[in-house]
Amino acid sequence: MKTFLITLFIIRICLTATYAQMPTREISPNLLKENWTAYWIAPPKVSLKEYGVFHFRKTITLAEKPQKFIVHVSADNRYRLFVNGKSVCVGAARGDILNWNFETIDIASELVAGKNVIAALVWNMGEYLPGAQITKKTAFILQGNSEKEKAVNTNDSWKVTQNEAYSPLYDLAKLQTFMSVGAGDEVRGAQYVWNWQGLDFKDENWTKPRQLEMGTPKGVGTGADWYLVPRTIPLMEEKQQRINKIARSEGATISDNFLKGTAVTIPPNTKATLLLDQTFLTNAYPQLLVSGGKGANVELTYAEALFDKKDSKGNRNEINEKSIKGQYDIFYFEGGENRLYSTLWFRTYRYMEMKIETKENALIINDLYGVFTGYPFEEKASFTSNDNSLKDIWNVGWRTARLCALETYVDCPYYEQLQYVGDTRIQALISLYVAGDDRLMRKAIIDFDNSRIPEGLTQSRYPSSTQQIIPTFSLFWTNMVYDYFMHRKDDEFVKAQLQGMENVLAWYEKHLDNQKNMLSGMEWWNFVDWAREWPWVTEKNIGGEPQGSHEGNSSIITFQYAYSLNLAAKVFDYYGKTTQANHYKQLAQKIAKSTFALCLDKNKGIIGDTPDKQQFSQHAIIMGILSEGIPAEQRKSFMDKVLQDKSLIQGTFYFRFYLTQALKKSEMSELYYSNLTPWREMLSMGLTTFAENPEPTRSDCHAWSSSPNYDFLATICGIMPSKAGFESVLIQPALGELQNVEAKMPHPQGEISIKLSRKGAGVEGEVSLPTLLTGKFVWKGKEMSLKGGKNTVKME
Repeated sequence: MKTFLITLFIIRICLTATYAQMPTREISPNLLKENWTAYWIAPPKVSLKEYGVFHFRKTITLAEKPQKFIVHVSADNRYRLFVNGKSVCVGAARGDILNWNFETIDIASELVAGKNVIAALVWNMGEYLPGAQITKKTAFILQGNSEKEKAVNTNDSWKVTQNEAYSPLYDLAKLQTFMSVGAGDEVRGAQYVWNWQGLDFKDENWTKPRQLEMGTPKGVGTGADWYLVPRTIPLMEEKQQRINKIARSEGATISDNFLKGTAVTIPPNTKATLLLDQTFLTNAYPQLLVSGGKGANVELTYAEALFDKKDSKGNRNEINEKSIKGQYDIFYFEGGENRLYSTLWFRTYRYMEMKIETKENALIINDLYGVFTGYPFEEKASFTSNDNSLKDIWNVGWRTARLCALETYVDCPYYEQLQYVGDTRIQALISLYVAGDDRLMRKAIIDFDNSRIPEGLTQSRYPSSTQQIIPTFSLFWTNMVYDYFMHRKDDEFVKAQLQGMENVLAWYEKHLDNQKNMLSGMEWWNFVDWAREWPWVTEKNIGGEPQGSHEGNSSIITFQYAYSLNLAAKVFDYYGKTTQANHYKQLAQKIAKSTFALCLDKNKGIIGDTPDKQQFSQHAIIMGILSEGIPAEQRKSFMDKVLQDKSLIQGTFYFRFYLTQALKKSEMSELYYSNLTPWREMLSMGLTTFAENPEPTRSDCHAWSSSPNYDFLATICGIMPSKAGFESVLIQPALGELQNVEAKMPHPQGEISIKLSRKGAGVEGEVSLPTLLTGKFVWKGKEMSLKGGKNTVKME
């Protein structure tokens, strides 16, 4: 029994610990410029557009165990690939029809001399498609890399069957909220194809697949349903994650040892409910291992938090008089021994409710745990100080960032799993500073560039099965390119984005009111922030839109355009496009100056959201400072208004990122530390990730609220690139009331570390840089040069 359980454990988890996405250089060159010899294959006699779960198999015989056996694999919508019963790869990484990702892996370690089975689980969510999933139709493809590997190519020599055990679960009345992550799973054990991926499985009754078209690399041929491109990011991490405690139980007394792998028996004709608490939010595939219990079922419901009778979450640690609602799965058991039930896609949860109902037979629950999944970021940065509470903010922020990083960045893992530009810009900076990993950022920049509509704007979220246009997010996409330009020496990549930046900025230039030198009314959804004064729907606006978005002359968006023009000018100037750069600088200065003059309320000393000065927001001042529309000598007085005047429309957690940038621009970075109250309040509410908005909030996990993980390093420690490509560093710490800090962060050339302590009005300590990196250290207007290696700092 123990041996069998361990085998199941190995089959399901620890994928990326063994397997890795192979680099592009390992791909046979002809597979990137000629049609593949493998075909896309699909199940026969079923609609390829509707919901369905399918299994594909191919048996091959090898004379000897190979040293290398590279294959390329993809599917629509999703797949999980097995070799001799072992799960080795999950995909396809989300993209679009013109950029359909294929994974490349070496499966030699799982192959043996003699008989081998290559098998794939493929599913299509049909009408329950996740919002982030673009699709054509159900299909699967696997291509050997060279002549010796072509024996596994998909064609009509493979076999396929539909797994009728699966049905979709999507009941809005039960969910009580909008979700776009796909349906839950109903799995009926009596219909399940058990051990379908194993060597000894008998597949004589399986059918030949439909042979569709050959695999077509992007840029080849006269037309294709999918244009294939190599995956550019690593495979997702998968590792076992035990659930930490039973929060309450009804109908059965079950020991906490159950969560450690001790089997529990549920008697016949029993109804029991367990509320399980992971104690922190996670993304994981639930794994339920059972024996017996014919006719029994278990329903699992997942939630970020529980709700009271007023539909309020309150303190996330409190469970009394609260109930669960959210996404759910139901598993029906046929009585077999050691049956492992899981879900097609991961679930996001802190709390999991387990409803158990048995019939005439007892049910043995052998085990229940999760398999955590996410982009395999490594936490290479660290930050400590004399304020130990900052460590809690750091840890919760990093957990938030990790849960919002998959095959793309996502806004939230529970509700949408969509990559939005506004969120992604902040997430990408966190990735660079904490993990030093730029691969997901590069993919995001390319994804958004691929989303572009004929008008020149990027879509606001992508990949997405539904088009959505937020023009302000297109501006933030240009800012992302600038961020990448400053942090990475990657000229060919950045230059490839220049035309796209021009297209976005030109769209806005066409919308200028040339009399006022402000933006006129604009189409689409002109989202700025989820401020409560900008409600979801009004006669003229939809959620998050300030005054002037559609009727014209929004100071906030005009300033944002000027801010983006200034950043773009630096990029264009660097690459020798001086005419374009000068135009952007001059245009930015003209519209920012005009907007400031027209929207300034001299009596109140603040800026109106439009020239009629009916509404006033933090956002207008913040963007006025970042755009340099507010003169340098006046920025501190305006920032004082932002921090003290509660009559202003307040920015949410998202816009706090830009508030901090405005503090730095106003030479007020020292105030950052004293303005961490929103994050401290979230921790006091029992949140284990940072929320989308102040209470009441929909999502408990939004990485746009994790900006402290960037700002602890970039603002408190003051570590910033001072030249393009991070080829020089500026370290300008702003400790606030902190007495000492110690931190490190990855840099393309190695590691930057600092250890600083206040000494009266001065500071002293050490700064270490990679050998070839130079820069300067600034403290209260005084400067000292930094060289590669260890630098001693002592400044009054």
